[in-house]
Amino acid sequence: MRPKVAIIDPNTLAAVGLKQLLQTVMPIMTVDTFGSLSELEANHCDDYFHYFVAMNTVLENHQFFSERRHKTIVLTLNLDTTSQLSEFHSLCINLPEKQLVRSLLMLQQHAHSGGKNLPPMPQVLQQKILSDREIEVMSLIVQGLINKEIADRLNIGLSTVVTHRKNIMEKLGFKSVSALTIYAVMHGYVDINKI
Repeated sequence: MRPKVAIIDPNTLAAVGLKQLLQTVMPIMTVDTFGSLSELEANHCDDYFHYFVAMNTVLENHQFFSERRHKTIVLTLNLDTTSQLSEFHSLCINLPEKQLVRSLLMLQQHAHSGGKNLPPMPQVLQQKILSDREIEVMSLIVQGLINKEIADRLNIGLSTVVTHRKNIMEKLGFKSVSALTIYAVMHGYVDINKI
């Protein structure tokens, strides 16, 4: 059975968007969304590994979330740490996608470095899918290099880079560089500080 994460946010659009990102960042997790604390409580709330909760929901139900502080991540709209609830981990969601993905990865690495407290990845995700050259190309892609820069760095042709890039995305089933970035960081192919 997969571990579960809950998003508690009355803003359905924000909750659905965050759910999509979380499922990409933590593919071994099941992510459920709830519009209120009462919806969460009606669904075995203590079965969840983490709660990603809108700040106003935490403020309205402070005692519930304080008792589950280690599981609670407050969703904030700004980077000003003085306005956040200091006793909780927080995540600013008012960021461009690339920065939000980076923040999620940093939060995951901080709380679960080396995979501690996380269940093992499914066997299919542990297998080496990419060739060594594809891993090199992927690493440079997620570090922000364009195809020509990658070709120059690896001393290969531009069309070879394009072919590797296409093969990487097809093998992994990804459609965006953000998803590729998450995969590369989660599998240790690139350091998050190089992104």
